[in-house]
Amino acid sequence: MQEHEIPPTSCDEIHYWGDLPEQEYYKQQGIRAGHSFYTSPRGLKLFTRSWLPNTSKPPRALLCMVHGYGNDCSWTFQSTAIFLAQNGFACFSLDMEGHGRSQGLKAYVPNIDLVVHDCLSYFNSIKRDPLFTGIPSFLYGESMGGAMCLLIHFQSPTAFDGAVLVAPMCRIADEMRPRWPIPQILTVVAKFLPTLAIVPSGDVVRASVKVKDKLKVAEINPMRYRGKPRLGTVLELIRVTDCLGNRLRDVRVPFLVLHGSADVVTDPKVSRALYEEAASEDRTIKIYDGMLHSLLFGETDDNIAMVRRDILDWLCDRCR
Repeated sequence: MQEHEIPPTSCDEIHYWGDLPEQEYYKQQGIRAGHSFYTSPRGLKLFTRSWLPNTSKPPRALLCMVHGYGNDCSWTFQSTAIFLAQNGFACFSLDMEGHGRSQGLKAYVPNIDLVVHDCLSYFNSIKRDPLFTGIPSFLYGESMGGAMCLLIHFQSPTAFDGAVLVAPMCRIADEMRPRWPIPQILTVVAKFLPTLAIVPSGDVVRASVKVKDKLKVAEINPMRYRGKPRLGTVLELIRVTDCLGNRLRDVRVPFLVLHGSADVVTDPKVSRALYEEAASEDRTIKIYDGMLHSLLFGETDDNIAMVRRDILDWLCDRCR
């Protein structure tokens, strides 16, 4: 299969929970779920998923969810969406360009601004569905997806009622950032070979997941990108996160930001800066002592339950 091709979808492939078919698992979890493709305004075919409460009552709110770099919405990311659907929330997500089953060269994101437009276009199409009119809508993002949520907010400041930002990549941690003179060299090379996968970096998955058994699950994700970061993607991430770091005071959306104090992938100090500098009147921060980057899958079950409870309480308080 060529890297530009869209991987096939099957409900009978392996999942993070095992080999139980999707629909059987969702039924077991007491929710309804499905997947489809959405064609963005620029013509990209993007893979999408939905997780819905299995009830005739209207959902409490709409959650528009964005995954992180190298990840996708079909592996452990959906464990949080399933939990939220079980608690009455309608959740939707998509694989961004070059990720998961969406179109594009694997893990190559040449222009994040275009990806923001893709996400906003898709989420707006969901919000226009009569099933979801009149209910609150929230953004939810993990890691790079958290940064994407803030960029979506900047693009459409009043479109969402709040945002849940899980270990957001508002700036790349110094430990994960290429050292001088590598960035200067890469900038020159990227002008000619932007898709080249040669950027040295740490093992993000191993740095993110604390529990060994869960690390094994994270590593067998069939859609996970295992190569080195591509030149164009890294430079774009640095550009966008540097820009975000300078625009924290422009954030006005109500938000909950959650971060592990021991996170070495994204910097918890920047989440504290977001909390302190943002113009949002309604803002909440949770820093979890000793937790790593993967707050909602890679930690102990007790730690995950605590983070989930904080997210659920925050959302429910703003849906009343």
